[in-house]
Amino acid sequence: MDIEISNSKFLNIFGERLKYIRQQSNLSYRELGKRCDLDYSYISKVEKGERNIQLSTILELAKGLEVHPKDLFDFSLSEQNPVK
Repeated sequence: MDIEISNSKFLNIFGERLKYIRQQSNLSYRELGKRCDLDYSYISKVEKGERNIQLSTILELAKGLEVHPKDLFDFSLSEQNPVK
């Protein structure tokens, strides 16, 4: 990944990764929100790169998705290399 990445680009890449893992887990926004005690609309906005996110929230999302937090940052993984 390019070190000169902008904040907005990083948020978009992170959001795409979160969405991919959520979909691979067969979870809706609402289901993940319930698991993490987060509003489903917030998760949607994170996935779209519209919201910044705190590390503590990333940890809660990882727990809700039953993945290691580092998996949310492994942008090199593609659909051919799923997390689970």
